[in-house]
Amino acid sequence: MFVWRKCNVIVPVSVTIAVLLNGCIEDKTTQCQRLIQVVNAGNSLIDQNKGQQVTTSLQLSKDLEAITISLGELNLSDPNLKDIQSRYIKVFQNLSQAIAKASKALSTAKTVEASSTGKEKLRKARVEIETVLTNAAKTTGKESDKLVVELNKYCNHP
Repeated sequence: MFVWRKCNVIVPVSVTIAVLLNGCIEDKTTQCQRLIQVVNAGNSLIDQNKGQQVTTSLQLSKDLEAITISLGELNLSDPNLKDIQSRYIKVFQNLSQAIAKASKALSTAKTVEASSTGKEKLRKARVEIETVLTNAAKTTGKESDKLVVELNKYCNHP
């Protein structure tokens, strides 16, 4: 009789623990959704702030850094999604740094004096802005496009 009472307690407790643990473990679809949500938030920030002024660019750089932190805090367990996550972190870090650098150059360009040295500073600032943003668009943009395809392919495959 004593053994029967133990079974009456152990079995329901075991089932409850198993159900709770299973509920805590996220499946691939849920992890994909969380990753896609943060990536989309970062991409929409970029789309909303294209061609903006210095203060907006500085804020965009800070906002992208926040997206980078959010990506790092996702705690994904799927190894493929972890890899994509780490690569997206690099993409947003590189974009944030490039935008900050271009914003500083734009700020310099706006404060130059009307002289020959000022014109030279302005020319250098324009070249730096163009170089930084062009390089970021080429390298980071290509990587981001590649990651979008990879993420969609992986997340849409059962």
